[in-house]
Amino acid sequence: MTQPFRLLLVLLLTIAPGARAALAQPPAPAGGRGLGFAPVQIGPPAPVPLEVAIPRPTQAELEQVNAAVKQFVDGDKSPVQPLLKKFEPLMLLQPPRLNVAATFNQTNQRMGARHEGFAATAKQGNIDLLLHGDSITDWWLQEANKPVFDKYFGNIRTANFAVAGDTTQGVLWGLRNGEGQGFQPKAVMLMIGTNNTGTFTAPEIAEGVGAVVMELRRDFPDAKILLLAVFPRATPGDPVRDKIAEVNRIVARLDDQQHVFYMDIGRKFLDERGVFLSDSFRADNLHPQAKGYDIWGEAVSAKLAELMK
Repeated sequence: MTQPFRLLLVLLLTIAPGARAALAQPPAPAGGRGLGFAPVQIGPPAPVPLEVAIPRPTQAELEQVNAAVKQFVDGDKSPVQPLLKKFEPLMLLQPPRLNVAATFNQTNQRMGARHEGFAATAKQGNIDLLLHGDSITDWWLQEANKPVFDKYFGNIRTANFAVAGDTTQGVLWGLRNGEGQGFQPKAVMLMIGTNNTGTFTAPEIAEGVGAVVMELRRDFPDAKILLLAVFPRATPGDPVRDKIAEVNRIVARLDDQQHVFYMDIGRKFLDERGVFLSDSFRADNLHPQAKGYDIWGEAVSAKLAELMK
């Protein structure tokens, strides 16, 4: 076995599982996790920062690599040749699929009164801090959590454009269609991606988060973006925790300490066993309660004040 083909074989067999899935799987449906809505029409792809982009071969590169793999397998005379032949399909590069998590896709959550209200608020301006994401951010303003919101944000001109159940693709569509025009905030606090975990791989989700950050930079070039790591969910040992951890490892690369500032406060909600602190999160192990929002507010308040100077 020649050294180049040995290296090629190692590369193909050890490529990150998420990236391989992103290359091999068929297009994924849009929409939030477990919402029961029919898929909506998929929108155009969004630009993705190089720091989080999944490597995708061109057609010429795909054909060149696969021809080399086939030649290597067919020409191997060692005792493992039958195994190489058996697993050859796993070593072949597959055509890349569209990553719906990084598209401008009008989800059900961004339809109707919520979106129209956000667009109207954006048009009015006078917003210094924009909060964006899904239900975890949306529910800062629920009655039980409102006193905590006022404690940390009451003296700041704040808009909350987060929507329960939404995804990276829905946030992208909203920003491009009225929610990102008409005002220039000093800072944005973003956390998005947990509702993508049921359908997308971690690298795909990270691309979606990166696309949202890029769109925020496009809409608000002077704003400082506090990019929060996706909060942990479920219980220790649940695979979704590992997927979220992988997403966070990838999106941390977006931190440039100039416009984007990454912060991971997830451990503040957990005890030494990785279990949510008592009364900090609901029984669903996903949504904070008032105590959890207080931990969140305390963790980010000083950084936000710095970014908004």
